[in-house]
Amino acid sequence: MKRENVVGRANVEDTPELEAYYRALEGEELGALWNVANEIEPWYPQPKSVPTLWKWKKVEPFVRRAAELVSAEKAARRVVMLVNPGRKEWSAAAGLLYTGVQVMNPGEFTSAHRHQASALRFVMDGKGAYTVVDGERMTLGARDFVLTPNGTWHDHGVDADGTQCTWQDGLDIPLMNSLDANFYEVHPKVVQTPAPLSRENWSKPYSPVFLYKWDESYSHVKREGIHEYKNPLTGGPVMPTMGARLELIKETKPKRHTGSLIYQVAAGRGWSEIGGKRFEWEEKDIFCVPSWTQYRHGAHGEAVLFCFNDIPAMKALSLYREE
Repeated sequence: MKRENVVGRANVEDTPELEAYYRALEGEELGALWNVANEIEPWYPQPKSVPTLWKWKKVEPFVRRAAELVSAEKAARRVVMLVNPGRKEWSAAAGLLYTGVQVMNPGEFTSAHRHQASALRFVMDGKGAYTVVDGERMTLGARDFVLTPNGTWHDHGVDADGTQCTWQDGLDIPLMNSLDANFYEVHPKVVQTPAPLSRENWSKPYSPVFLYKWDESYSHVKREGIHEYKNPLTGGPVMPTMGARLELIKETKPKRHTGSLIYQVAAGRGWSEIGGKRFEWEEKDIFCVPSWTQYRHGAHGEAVLFCFNDIPAMKALSLYREE
């Protein structure tokens, strides 16, 4: 029990009679709110996620080794997850966001499937990667950003004449599971037959653009400083629960907000102070900023960060706050 000697907060002292009462409540699957109220209703967000930096130099050997030890077919998705020390039970990288690095060899592919969780990918390296979303086949290059929105059939792989490819996967799997709303289906066929996808009278809640090429996005962030990947029909985020952007890094002022962030270093070197801890990062490193944790960035020369986040979900639920 967390007692607080403040008006309006629980501050009940234990007695033998109360302890017996609590045991009787537990026997009937009941409980006393005043024993947990101060913990489940904190004064401000108390994330269990901790600021974490995953250095690519340390992650990469495990990713490459996975391609030697496990087949893409048996793994279904051969991914090395990035798991936050404070969110292991959710397989989460921060808050209710999941991320990992997938590796595929030339000629390999995943079976087609769909799920309730929304997904995105940021290509890290290699040539010949592709993704098929609701039948539309897209060729992917380094630093390209691609969507597989919730409910869309998708499969991906690497052409036989390509090279080993890696990309970062980002999904809201922990959010879907926390809401008891997750589903998963395997396509009737192993892979989809590619075919053009019509955008006429598009009314789906996610962007009709699935592939955002790096060259165009980089030119935007160089000019604007921040480049939000957007749904061109609404001007809003690419998907209802997750957003993404590029940031051209200059030294920033400290800030914090509800909603968690997952960053990947797209180019350059720099540093971030997150929750009072300083992290030095370089290209392909990945790090997280938990919700309501103060942070700021700086760069050693030019640096660009890719970021995905759950801020659209926060705003949709009227839960977003910043300072």
